[in-house]
Amino acid sequence: MKNKLNTIIKWVAAITSIISVVLIPIANANAAGFGVTLAPMNQKAILIPGDEYEASFKISNPVSETEDAYYKLSVEPFYINDKKEISYEAVKDSGEIVKWISFEVPTEGKVEPNEVKEIKFKVDVPKETAAGGQYAAIIVTIQSKTEKEGDEPKNNNSGKNQATIKETKRIAHLFYAEIAGNTIKKGTINEISLPSIVFSGNIKGSSSIKNEGNVHGDAIYKLEIYPLFSNEEIYTNAEEPETRTILPEQTIFSETAWDKTPNIGIFKVIYTVDFEGSTAKIEKIVVKCPIWLLFIVIFIIIALIVWIFLIITKRKKTKNN
Repeated sequence: MKNKLNTIIKWVAAITSIISVVLIPIANANAAGFGVTLAPMNQKAILIPGDEYEASFKISNPVSETEDAYYKLSVEPFYINDKKEISYEAVKDSGEIVKWISFEVPTEGKVEPNEVKEIKFKVDVPKETAAGGQYAAIIVTIQSKTEKEGDEPKNNNSGKNQATIKETKRIAHLFYAEIAGNTIKKGTINEISLPSIVFSGNIKGSSSIKNEGNVHGDAIYKLEIYPLFSNEEIYTNAEEPETRTILPEQTIFSETAWDKTPNIGIFKVIYTVDFEGSTAKIEKIVVKCPIWLLFIVIFIIIALIVWIFLIITKRKKTKNN
């Protein structure tokens, strides 16, 4: 019995040691410096070939953080796919701007808690640069303290090296540049649609837009919701419509939703999309009906049909008698 008790104590001690070696560093690494934010997250500029352009953004480490945030700066081209995911690659020659960007501050540093640091950079545009869009992502890589300082794993009482958790967080400041000259701003709204009936989720309009120009453009999405027999709006985003920047030669599918769609209702819905001078608009009566309610309605209709059929059949038999 005593041997079993000693074995249990050893197992408990071993598990506790693993938790202290592995889980605690993970918690610390997750908390250290990863509340850092950038402002603004993106900016747009019109650049003239042969000129030099200066710009900046800010790195902030919130007061709630307890440790310094170490960072490194780098520049990569970028592309945004249909799912709004950023790919750090260029389409054709749209990433040449990466070669033109240089920093006016050190590319490595730290931001203390409750500190805001301004990152200044400049863009030297070559004289022979062709007109069109150029896109660069300034990557801010945030590092944990142990990774920055290169701490070696510490020894525990057992003589074995403890695990050192290393983490990084990458945040991107997106720079959209329009090189002045023979720019082409053109796009096609390929499709626009609204559902007739919605069984679950929100009422939403959807559309597909292709940018046929050589520079980025902003698509504007408006959604208006009215009761069936009234012109008084229930919902509209017309004052602050959704916008999305679409890069050249890119086709984007997008949805605009009414986030507070009730479970049941009949509504008049207007969905409007604007892009580079093209406008598409659709108006439709949309029914929001849960699938269970639809089954009940169908059951009631079938029951009425059967009931009417039985009554007619009964009356025919009565007349024949």
